[in-house]
Amino acid sequence: MIKIPFGTVTLSKKSRKLITKALDEKRLSSGKLVREFEKRFASLVGAKEAVAVSTGTDADALALAVLYDLGAKRGDEVIIPALSFVATGNAVLQAGLTPVFVDVELDTLNIDTTLISRAITNKTRAIMPVHLMGKPAEMDKILAIAKKHSLLVVGDAAEAHGAIYKGKNVGAMGDMAAYSLYVAHIITTIEGGIITTNNTDYAQIIRSLRSHGRACMCESCVINTSSAYCAKRFSGEDSSDIRFRFDRVGFSSKMNELEAAVGLGNLDQYESILKARRDNLYYLIKKFKRFEDSMFTIRREKSEEIGPHAFPFILRKDTPFTREQLMGYLEKNGIDARTLFSSIPTQCPGFGFLKHDPGDFPRAEFIGKRGLHIGVHQDLGKRECDYFLKILENFLTSL
Repeated sequence: MIKIPFGTVTLSKKSRKLITKALDEKRLSSGKLVREFEKRFASLVGAKEAVAVSTGTDADALALAVLYDLGAKRGDEVIIPALSFVATGNAVLQAGLTPVFVDVELDTLNIDTTLISRAITNKTRAIMPVHLMGKPAEMDKILAIAKKHSLLVVGDAAEAHGAIYKGKNVGAMGDMAAYSLYVAHIITTIEGGIITTNNTDYAQIIRSLRSHGRACMCESCVINTSSAYCAKRFSGEDSSDIRFRFDRVGFSSKMNELEAAVGLGNLDQYESILKARRDNLYYLIKKFKRFEDSMFTIRREKSEEIGPHAFPFILRKDTPFTREQLMGYLEKNGIDARTLFSSIPTQCPGFGFLKHDPGDFPRAEFIGKRGLHIGVHQDLGKRECDYFLKILENFLTSL
């Protein structure tokens, strides 16, 4: 039996050295390693700015909280897909805003762009498309809708490291993009998140937001990175300390130096990690066609490169077996399978207060009941992929 765990983490010698050095120097809170990681991540996706935070959920929430500096009010609305990891919905609420859900497409798992316009009201302030499983959402259509209605576009790119849409990295599209750097993702800081943007003003606001809403918004804090004198520090009213002036309602969401050290090591190996995972994903997509009568998966379009987070597949309506039976069989044979998220408004009890009814989002609910995904990470290869396909075939022939 071959073991196929869902995820893995690559910890390089460089990361270990940087961690040891940070511990020896006793500089552990956000500092020069975090700033270096931000610069390199921004360069990687082709964005002008990147701001590191504590989690991917915080990345979503802080990006949305920028809306208040642009005139949004508490309770204003953000359009998001009904199907996503629950963090997307949580982040909207944590930012003090109201999620407005739109159903998804079965074949892409992403927001159905034909349904967005009808969800827009006079309280709508942003659209947050999710690039689920790393497959890019239809950004050209989403950006056109947003432009027509003067809305921001904040991409939830939590799983979309390396995702390319029509020649452009999704992290450089729209107004902002929010990534997760969780341990199972392509680039990881163990826990962590990062927001990319081409708008310097937005980046400054996010730097304030991640540190309780402080008046300090410098790209690189000389106090945190080198314990140097800050000429701006006592530039507040009556020469007050701006480090203790709070201009907005903020969060406590800074990345620390040890996390950044892990991330910097990951960035050095990013291309090889991305290639290994993408090879696995594309191989499975190609070979999965033999199971089309009972299951289906996403496809790769000519206009895109998928960020290879995981391999999703969904049981068709009339299969003679349940998802739970299949998951149990996979688990018995060493394959770690996970359910493919849920319809947030109708299948996550915590969102019941929003008063949506079962059937409101039929495609998201279908996937929520019948979807699975397995890992395609860099510790796997063709041998493991073929093993998964063989076990799947064995299951179907045993029925």
